[in-house]
Amino acid sequence: MKIAIGNDHTALEMKAAIKAHLEEKGYEVLDLGTNSTDSCDYPVYGEKVGRAVVDGEADLGIAICGTGVGISLAANKVKGVRACVCSEPYTAKLSRMHNDSNVLAFGARVVGVELAKMIVDEWLNASFEGGRHQRRVDMLMDIENHVTVQ
Repeated sequence: MKIAIGNDHTALEMKAAIKAHLEEKGYEVLDLGTNSTDSCDYPVYGEKVGRAVVDGEADLGIAICGTGVGISLAANKVKGVRACVCSEPYTAKLSRMHNDSNVLAFGARVVGVELAKMIVDEWLNASFEGGRHQRRVDMLMDIENHVTVQ
């Protein structure tokens, strides 16, 4: 499985730790983030991760900025992306199981490296349950396609 990972300048160290963690577990990592501590714009990297997932360059994506919020907003602007910000493992797990999230975001200024690894592991080890959740994911996609949800 290939995981796209992107980050802004605030998350350089976090990206390196998560990338190494993923590679140790046998995942192929597509690094789309900055490799500099010079100030940069998180929307660039959120979009790159989102497009890599939607275009099939990667199976899933991980996006990291200071809080995870900005970069997830950027990723969610890419049609077909369901990015979620998770600061603990339970939400990450359920975002996959119930929402079929395909991009995980978190904040390098919010969670530590070890907690981030747990969040990533729970997210990657979970799978979409379908069933009643599929209808709701379909509704999300309808909104994205400008179809009124009722």
